Amino acid sequence: MKTQDLTIEGMDCGHCVMAVRKELSKVDGLKIEEVQIGNARVQVDETRVTQDIVAKAIEEAGYRLVAVQ
Repeated sequence: MKTQDLTIEGMDCGHCVMAVRKELSKVDGLKIEEVQIGNARVQVDETRVTQDIVAKAIEEAGYRLVAVQ
């Protein structure tokens, strides 16, 4: 598992945080450490989860992944 810090565009309230958390929780091989307005910290099993999978989950919540560190 590798820790990744995600920068997410478009989040501005608690509902946004809940929506992103909900979609990320559906990704097998990803563990959420925290989600805040504009960012998230997750642990990713890189053998199962790609950046595209993470970006798609965030897009399903209505936001956009802009950076991964």
